[in-house]
Amino acid sequence: MIEVKGISKMFKVAKRPTGLRHALKSLVHREYTEVEALKDISFSIAPGEIVGYIGPNGAGKSTTIKVMSGILVPDKGECTIRGCTPWLDRVNYVRHIGVVFGQRSQLWWDVPVADSFELLRDIYNVPAAEYRRNYDLLVDTLDLSSLIGMPVRQLSLGQRMRCEIAASLLHSPDILFLDEPTIGLDAVSKIAVRQFIKTINQEQGVTVILTTHDMNDIEALASRIILIGKGSLLYDGSLQALRGRFGAHKLITADYQPQIERLQIQGATIVSWSAERAVLSVDTGQAAMSEVLSALAEQVELLDVSIDSQPIEDVLVQLYKEYQIS
Repeated sequence: MIEVKGISKMFKVAKRPTGLRHALKSLVHREYTEVEALKDISFSIAPGEIVGYIGPNGAGKSTTIKVMSGILVPDKGECTIRGCTPWLDRVNYVRHIGVVFGQRSQLWWDVPVADSFELLRDIYNVPAAEYRRNYDLLVDTLDLSSLIGMPVRQLSLGQRMRCEIAASLLHSPDILFLDEPTIGLDAVSKIAVRQFIKTINQEQGVTVILTTHDMNDIEALASRIILIGKGSLLYDGSLQALRGRFGAHKLITADYQPQIERLQIQGATIVSWSAERAVLSVDTGQAAMSEVLSALAEQVELLDVSIDSQPIEDVLVQLYKEYQIS
């Protein structure tokens, strides 16, 4: 469904030193520096996939989304989505996509949310029965009933984001681009939005491309991640494979009877320690978990033990360091 081949994009950024003299000089002669936002990016996404498109700030994530949604024209390369070139076939193409930018709004600032929805219905020429069905589903699932009559300017950031997601789905798109969709949401709202994205993906087959810095979103939704850094594609694969690439680390959290002496466990690294609790990191490729637990039990009187996988944030930090993009 989505084919991106060799996409590159360069931006010119004006530059000048500080000071009045340089400010006056820039009025007649402005200097620019070129920033390569995307460098030969290629990937494909099958129908019905949920893909996490991640990377540090300034990596090129939003630029890629803008190219795929037809907002930006690349300097070179090809992008074919549903048989369309996004920036050439915009009128036909945009009927099949929904886009949510966390820092941009498609809702009208001074009118009630319901009026914005009605205007979007007219823009996309959504049949009345389809619109009513989608409207009722979105308002109920995203808990918008108390917000629908309020002007957008009176909504909190989290409330507005829920309305933005609903607005992007009123016309039943096949593809949903989500750029920081859970920004500003509280924990309850985040869970509701994640569940909603899962539902439309499983029941309606909507393809979802998700960019976010919240790795909990990625772990909850995406089976595949594409990592970009400094405009270049660095990794394309599953989270599980990425974890395996940097060793199968596990975290042991142990609660025990008060202990004065600091723990010394062969095969484990002490992440944090107190008189009653310790967190240990174990590379299971180098040490057996059973041996670490046995050594732990010999040194303290255990009250509780939990074992978790290494946080995905830690894995990504290692990957960023490997490619020197942190």
